[in-house]
Amino acid sequence: MTTNESKCVVMFRIFKKEVIKTLKKVDPDGKYIKESEYADLASTVAFKIAKEENKNAEEVAENVISHLSIESDYIGAIEAVRGYINFFVSSEYLEDTISVILDTDENYGSLRIGGEVLIEHTSANPDGPLHIGHIRNAIIGDTLARIFRKAGMNVRTQYYVNDMGKQIATAVLGVKKFGLDQNKKKDHAVAEAYIKINKEIEKNPEIEKEMEELMVKYENLDEKVVEEFKSLVNFVLDGVKQTLEELKVKHDEFVWESDFIKNNYVNRLFRLLEEKKLIEKEEAWYIPAKKLNLEKDVVLRRKNKTTLYLTRDLAYHLWKNENYERFINVLGSDHKLEGKELCVILETLGFKKPEIIFFEFVSLPEGSMSTRKGVYISADEVIEKTYKEAYKLLKERDFSENEKKKIAKEVAISSLRYDFIKVSPEKPMTFDLAQALDFEKQTASYIQYSYARACSILRKAVKLGMPDLEFSGELCTKTERKLVVELSKFSYLIERVINELKPNLFAEYLIGVASLFNDFYKDHPVLKAPSEYRMHRLAIVDSTRIVLRNGMELLGITPLEKM
Repeated sequence: MTTNESKCVVMFRIFKKEVIKTLKKVDPDGKYIKESEYADLASTVAFKIAKEENKNAEEVAENVISHLSIESDYIGAIEAVRGYINFFVSSEYLEDTISVILDTDENYGSLRIGGEVLIEHTSANPDGPLHIGHIRNAIIGDTLARIFRKAGMNVRTQYYVNDMGKQIATAVLGVKKFGLDQNKKKDHAVAEAYIKINKEIEKNPEIEKEMEELMVKYENLDEKVVEEFKSLVNFVLDGVKQTLEELKVKHDEFVWESDFIKNNYVNRLFRLLEEKKLIEKEEAWYIPAKKLNLEKDVVLRRKNKTTLYLTRDLAYHLWKNENYERFINVLGSDHKLEGKELCVILETLGFKKPEIIFFEFVSLPEGSMSTRKGVYISADEVIEKTYKEAYKLLKERDFSENEKKKIAKEVAISSLRYDFIKVSPEKPMTFDLAQALDFEKQTASYIQYSYARACSILRKAVKLGMPDLEFSGELCTKTERKLVVELSKFSYLIERVINELKPNLFAEYLIGVASLFNDFYKDHPVLKAPSEYRMHRLAIVDSTRIVLRNGMELLGITPLEKM
């Protein structure tokens, strides 16, 4: 396979297509073909046939195999085991996999899917610092963006700034009354004033009237109030951006809610709702629940003529419909009702709805890291604590002080990113600092260490005068074969994430590669192996290095050549 031919090749998908083609008479759509720990691919179609025809599944599987015609160079063997039809890749497949990886190097895994995609994530209220839940949101969104870009898609990421809500009006009042502690990080200083004013509101509910007046004036674009709101929001966002930068998360744009009042998208929304005869206008403007089969009426404008978050969010999604083929939102599970209302209204108006990833909340082991006694645990606290623990682990290593600090920072952020992405979004997670930094377990540190080990082997090989690598599928042991097949799945996993919106699948894949590589390293001498095997195994090491490096970049994990 030449370099040009090997670009954007999805090796495992090609193999799967060949298996589907081979079984087309009994399973034309490949519905019963699955990945298996006992084979490279396995089919359960014999069980389906056996049930329909009242036969023994083992006999059916044997019969199916006896009538198969293998026309693929990539299918090496087929066997029937207890009713399962198992498929195994050929030596040629293994050789082409290594060839593709070494030829494409940093481009390995890249695809050319194309298309315009918008990913909205993080979007925390600008009334204080990001907390531990926002870490999960930001990392899910950023990882998806990295993977979509690797797939050849034109991706934009946006942070939707809630500058019109009750929280911002409260924060403005808090800063007016209590000022800002100039010794604190900007977002933390605002949070302090926000907490103080909320305590005052509990004592004196009349303050809420001031807050409501501010909201009305801001929506009506009162110049003085607009300046107060914008100044405060930008002040908080400066701090938020610092935290995101620490996490290696960058947004292409910060889109403000108030923009959709100014650009008339909110007015357009109301006109569309009126045309469909969906909206009722009394003191408040609302959509009756019965019209959309929702649990409750959906209020879109209050009695004081201010709009609600959902109103502006609907306007934002009208804009998204006009500008993007596909748009994805990352939201906490507490937004499920709002998400449902958003989607139902958009579909009723004839617009595309967003693809929403709802993630569950993050907790910490009891008593761990919380210096605010349950008020909130800021992302900055989590980052700082993780860095300090990573530094302790590296303190005795043979590095200069600057190297220790730099490596500790990279290990800390990588550990955070991996730990928050490895759990499927819909599942709650506990961030355990000790486990996240364990070099021996399934962590970012384990992946980084595996990569550093591959780099070390290759550095030593260069010193020994390593000639051109020569890989042979025929020489593969069972362990080597398993590792190479896993390396071949890189692009296939990218396609799965694109389709299923589960970035944890790629995290699971990469830890699997690291684990198989360490099994290989433990069982197979590389530099001390006979010449023929040495070149063959070095090709596996270099291919694994490429896969781990390219994969870590997609997860926002820093590839470290020394640890």
